[in-house]
Amino acid sequence: MEHALPPGFAAAGVHCGIKRNPQKPDLTLVVCRRECTAAGVYTRNRVFGAPIAWNRRITPSGEARAVVVNSGNANACTGPRGLEDAQAMAQAVAQHLHCRPEQVLVLSTGIIGQFLPMEKITRGIAQAHQTLGSSGDHLHRAALGMLTTDTRPKLASAQVTTAQGEPIPLCGMAKGAGMIAPNMATMLAVVMTTASLEPQQAQQMLQQVADETFNCLSIDGHTSTSDAVLLLASGQSDLSGAEDLRGFQAALHQVCEELARQIADDGEGITHLVQLDVQGCPDRQTARRVAKTVAESVLVKTAIAGGDPNWGRIVSAVGYAGVEVPLERLVLEINGVKIYAQGGPCPFDAETLAQSMKQQRLVRIRLDLQQGEAAVRFWTTDLTVEYVRFNSQYTT
Repeated sequence: MEHALPPGFAAAGVHCGIKRNPQKPDLTLVVCRRECTAAGVYTRNRVFGAPIAWNRRITPSGEARAVVVNSGNANACTGPRGLEDAQAMAQAVAQHLHCRPEQVLVLSTGIIGQFLPMEKITRGIAQAHQTLGSSGDHLHRAALGMLTTDTRPKLASAQVTTAQGEPIPLCGMAKGAGMIAPNMATMLAVVMTTASLEPQQAQQMLQQVADETFNCLSIDGHTSTSDAVLLLASGQSDLSGAEDLRGFQAALHQVCEELARQIADDGEGITHLVQLDVQGCPDRQTARRVAKTVAESVLVKTAIAGGDPNWGRIVSAVGYAGVEVPLERLVLEINGVKIYAQGGPCPFDAETLAQSMKQQRLVRIRLDLQQGEAAVRFWTTDLTVEYVRFNSQYTT
């Protein structure tokens, strides 16, 4: 599907001078032409950035107008000045839109512990406002302005048709490539739609979808200070009845899961994306606990990097996940090949499986506990020498 801003939204991405490379946008502005519903889900890290504190005060809301994003500087661990700067960003946007600062959401991402260059950001906001537009290029530039260590922008779209036959578009953009773990990952995401949603309705829906998508994503187990996913709903398209709401939530889930997959696939220095399906669990909490434990095992991740079907590392990780797992019932498959069942190894061609792991970027792991109907899909990556090298030099 070709990505496009929903009707009534405009966006821009400009370079204001936070990043050294003038070819890289570092400030993004998204505007809704009318007051809209805004919901937000944020990092659970107790150390969080000033923009998170600002947004928590004003979401959910029924009168949001804009989101402003800067990249290259997280505005986190910056004390009272950081809070003042976050509010100043909102005020600068509000002056251009002739609205109140509380109608503007703020996101920042990048290096922790540095003050924002507010003169540059204020000029950038003015430039972004002047260059707002609704084309695919405007959307692409806005997505670029959110990036830090990412190698590419993340975009996803979906459309749901109401019972009355009205199409409702959704479009989301995100950033994230490292410091990624559940509760949110180190990521920013903004999803826009023309749907009509009440603030609390949007908040509940976004929280559930985030738990099923972005909170099932882990690259390195490190929860950031700046994570946020925002939902903006302009109210131009009516959702009438439970069926329409279910259809919209399914479309929102589709957009967020695709963005989560793209974030994992762009992990810093990775060579493999891992789709981890844990099923047959007595409840979803058990499934999530097993999936997160396996996904964040350094030994599992390094085995995948080397294309080694070392099933012992996966099974032992399940064993320390803190849940009851009768080994005689556990089933493990890698890339569709059953390699562990009934308490012991299954016969398989290790060399052929190793080659499939090495040659395919996507590695599929399936764990079946055979204890119930609950299941979860987790996204993770391998762990490479390049990841270690990159993160050993991040600020220097």
